[in-house]
Amino acid sequence: MTRIRVLSPVSAVRSENLAAPPLPDDWAGRTVGFIDNTKHNFDRLADELGALLRARYGVTAVLRRRKANAAVAAPPELVAELAQACDVVFTGSGD
Repeated sequence: MTRIRVLSPVSAVRSENLAAPPLPDDWAGRTVGFIDNTKHNFDRLADELGALLRARYGVTAVLRRRKANAAVAAPPELVAELAQACDVVFTGSGD
């Protein structure tokens, strides 16, 4: 008789409260980062927002890094790089 191994995709629910720091009052001279999740059109969104932040708010630099795909978290090295180089980092989804 063949055995069937059944795996449950349900795990223990973890919750954690995090307080997001406030956005800066003055964006002039800041570096802004974007984490691209590889979804269609996110590159366009990040490019347009980056240009807007530079033109209207005086942002000095915009960095964009791309993670492997939308289904996985950004690697710790990528997060650490942006945390060190940027004043504010946005992540989001395209489509």
